[in-house]
Amino acid sequence: MADTMQFDLVAPERNLISVPVREVRLPGEDGDLSAMPGHAATIVNLRPGLVTVVDDKGTEHQFAISGGFAEITNDSVSLLAEIGRRRDEMTQEVFDEMLRSAHRKKKVAEAREAEGAEGVVAAAVKLLADMQALGTHIGLDPDSSTVPH
Repeated sequence: MADTMQFDLVAPERNLISVPVREVRLPGEDGDLSAMPGHAATIVNLRPGLVTVVDDKGTEHQFAISGGFAEITNDSVSLLAEIGRRRDEMTQEVFDEMLRSAHRKKKVAEAREAEGAEGVVAAAVKLLADMQALGTHIGLDPDSSTVPH
């Protein structure tokens, strides 16, 4: 079995990283998980959180994502993020935009619930809670005055 696997993280605006890695830690909707070479093939829905990759030299890299999905095979992980940034690029302004996006999704979910789509508001509330937890975890203010509540 190989010691590394290919990792690609893509956000709509750019390719964030494409490197061989030893491990990828993902914030799955159903719980956190790690993927390493030889992992069983699966597709994972992701919640807002930090993605941590350990490259082939043992260096950790972190990325903040607002959600998305990852396709895991025995020799690669391909992650498509809704919004993604390197951890060191996360400013209050970037986080506020991610939080505004989550608020917009909640409003759409509330409108859909009014039309009879059950459960979407609960999912939107969870999305907002996960976004706020991400901000707190990386030292940004989830109660910033620039984001509507």
